[in-house]
Amino acid sequence: MEGVPLRSFPNTDGMSIVLAAVSAIQQDKERLCDLDGATGDGDHGINMNKGFTLCAEALAASPKDFSGSLLQLSGILMRDIGGSMGPLYGSFFRAMGRTCLEAPDIDGALFLSMLEKGEQAVLSIGQAHRGDKTMLDCLGPALDAFRIALDGGETFPSALLRMKAAAACGRDATYDMLARVGRASRLGERSRGHIDAGAASCCTILCAMADGIALRLQP
Repeated sequence: MEGVPLRSFPNTDGMSIVLAAVSAIQQDKERLCDLDGATGDGDHGINMNKGFTLCAEALAASPKDFSGSLLQLSGILMRDIGGSMGPLYGSFFRAMGRTCLEAPDIDGALFLSMLEKGEQAVLSIGQAHRGDKTMLDCLGPALDAFRIALDGGETFPSALLRMKAAAACGRDATYDMLARVGRASRLGERSRGHIDAGAASCCTILCAMADGIALRLQP
């Protein structure tokens, strides 16, 4: 029916969703560096921009579906980005890409599974948990909100909006948190009063992907 959002989008139509995340990171790189500079070495935006831009160049040369694009991004982040964020985000996107590898279409339930597998991957290789002032403090609430919305019978697009709102709240909540892992943890109480750069980049990525998916779900 005209005007009713679609329940899924083809895997083959998903590269633009990853490219939406690329564009968002490129636009946000300076802010991410500023946030990272408050508690770290200030290069988070530079590193993320480098990896995501390399991914865009690779996809321009060899276009892929949604799962393939996520795996392309994963490989580049794990290979070409230094520090902890390359492996963390690389593992996140690899888990997401593998989860939808054989799927012809992506619906809300599958995207939920992709997010769940992504969070599990981050938890499996890192020392952080929710509440430690990291990307998990954005990803966790966003995932919970998306799951609750779907379980409550909301549509895929509506659940994406809930995810975006929760991601922003999770990001902002890191302002008052005490960093317990990573370079920022060395600051002790002085790590409070700053938004975590990893949580900020996670919010940027999730919101951009949600917007990209929403466009694919329009009839």
